[in-house]
Amino acid sequence: MKALRNFLDNIKPQFEKGGKFEKFHSTFDAFETLLFVPDTTTERGSHIRDAIDLKRTMAIVVMAVIPALLFGMWNVGYQHYLSIGQDATFWETFLFGFLKVLPIIIVSYVTGLAIEFGFAQWRGHEVNEGFLVTGMLIPLIVPVDTPLWMIAVAVAFSVVIGKEVFGGTGMNIWNPALLTRAFLFFAYPSKMSGDQVWIAGLSKGDNIVDGFSGATPLGDAITGNIHVSLLDSFFGFIPGSIGETSTLAILIGAAILLFTGIGSWKIMVSTVAGGYLMALLFHSIGTTPLMQIDPLMHLCLGGFAFGAVFMATDPVTATRTEKGKWIYGFLIGAFAIMIRVFNPAYPEGVMLAILLMNTFAPLIDYFVVQGNIKRRLKRAKVAA
Repeated sequence: MKALRNFLDNIKPQFEKGGKFEKFHSTFDAFETLLFVPDTTTERGSHIRDAIDLKRTMAIVVMAVIPALLFGMWNVGYQHYLSIGQDATFWETFLFGFLKVLPIIIVSYVTGLAIEFGFAQWRGHEVNEGFLVTGMLIPLIVPVDTPLWMIAVAVAFSVVIGKEVFGGTGMNIWNPALLTRAFLFFAYPSKMSGDQVWIAGLSKGDNIVDGFSGATPLGDAITGNIHVSLLDSFFGFIPGSIGETSTLAILIGAAILLFTGIGSWKIMVSTVAGGYLMALLFHSIGTTPLMQIDPLMHLCLGGFAFGAVFMATDPVTATRTEKGKWIYGFLIGAFAIMIRVFNPAYPEGVMLAILLMNTFAPLIDYFVVQGNIKRRLKRAKVAA
């Protein structure tokens, strides 16, 4: 590492102002800060000093999604071999899924980082680390059979329109990863729904065993034909987006976020509470197949758990006030179940629920702050 540090120090003047490659200062700075802690220090004003910074925050979130990623890779292979009726070893299953998921991750990172580097060079700003997380989340929330060029187009749209036009990391209104999935859903709906998109190779001439359905449990539930158990849905042995099937793996990621203080437990708990109570209400009515799903099953199916842990807790697009976090999370959970139940054509509602609440997060914070101000003014008048 010392040799690498010396090498960077030797070439660094070439990328500083007046150097031969000064136009590429942002790119050099991005690679340097990725490898080593920045050597810059605060010079003026008051600052809160802490051991955590944006780079460490992003690294912890990426670490937290690793369990869901690894299980997702295995499940891709498992669903494939199950669909064609073949037995495979653990490593054969995992390798198949790894080779299917890896290109999606590469396309996501290459497309998104290329755009972010380009905007940083154009503006003369530092390259932010925000896409390190977004680039990993995007592959986990899309079907494994999504064409790579579609993913590239969707990533480009979310980074440019959903992030850079607002000023970059920290300024965006909507979660970029969810914006990618929303773009895919509305622009290419045939690749985001149906039975064939969730199983790798299912639409490419494989001999499918009799009785096998590649539909997700939520897709089957529309017609009342859901055939998976609560345990299967909890552990993740079901078709679905790459990283969203295993609630257990997602809970491991949640534990990492909570232990390190990165994720908001208030948003996670309130989202689950809102979803459970709304599902319980509909279950008591029970007039449609989706209403009749057990409330706990609702929490384990689709992207609900993944959204509650990794999407709703995004500190940029979520509420900032403590009371606002309870309101924000509860409404996400409630709206997610409502969209599932009342829109059978789109039973997966957590994406739209989070994007909707991203839009209203500043309004929630505004009313919470105004409420606090009014209560303090009343106390001041009473004291006077």
